[in-house]
Amino acid sequence: MSLLKCLICHPIGRVLLLILLSTFAYCQIMKHSKPRSNPLSSLSPEEYADGKLRATDAAQRVTPLLQNQLQEKQLKLGAPIFIRIFKQSLELEIWIESSVTQKFEHFKTYPIAGMSGALGPKLAEGDRQAPEGFYAVSKRLMNPRSRYHLAFNIGYPNSYDRSLGRTGSAIMVHGSTVSIGCFAMTDAKIEEIYTLCDAALKHGQPFFRVHCFPFQLTEESLSQHKEHQWLSFWEELQPGYLFFEQHRRPPNVLMQQGSYQFETDS
Repeated sequence: MSLLKCLICHPIGRVLLLILLSTFAYCQIMKHSKPRSNPLSSLSPEEYADGKLRATDAAQRVTPLLQNQLQEKQLKLGAPIFIRIFKQSLELEIWIESSVTQKFEHFKTYPIAGMSGALGPKLAEGDRQAPEGFYAVSKRLMNPRSRYHLAFNIGYPNSYDRSLGRTGSAIMVHGSTVSIGCFAMTDAKIEEIYTLCDAALKHGQPFFRVHCFPFQLTEESLSQHKEHQWLSFWEELQPGYLFFEQHRRPPNVLMQQGSYQFETDS
């Protein structure tokens, strides 16, 4: 009789076999949970596991280029920031407030490298949808220790989503090139985006807005989707989109009686 059969047949042997299997499983978990590094970073795995060091390392790497690009547009690192996302065209726009015009000026448009789902809002945990709506990111939603290099949580579900019973969690803008329900920007681009956002928060912006749209909500675009099941929802989002287009300042967004409302004195 083989040793394995002896272990299985004998009560004490079964206990020993279970201990051996548990030990092996634990070793495998520990093996794959060791701190990892990143090809962009010169930090050791242990240093990389420290979120502050990771974010600082990324900022040191991308800040010189960002400073030059910002200066060309008379913008400053640390000024208030605003983000718009368009799902159909897979674009993330960065807008920065100008100290000259007091309006938000377009800085960069980044291609979204990975996003799942179709046009329309996120409804439930696990539906693979990326959200649509008006969100806000404070310091506590910044995540420099993300499994996807650097990330921030956009704040889904907001009060509007919750009022409709929509569920989900940890909807991020992050590094990497793949995502389910989030917005993957590549590790290199998230370093720029994260640095811009982090600098704005550190310089006094209490939160930055992230507006997620299916596409640019012009009358022409909506007319092309007049048979779509989410047309009425997009028409509800449209005033917030048009307000920024007109004033170059994001509106103050409220949720009243189960619908979005926009303060026009923003």
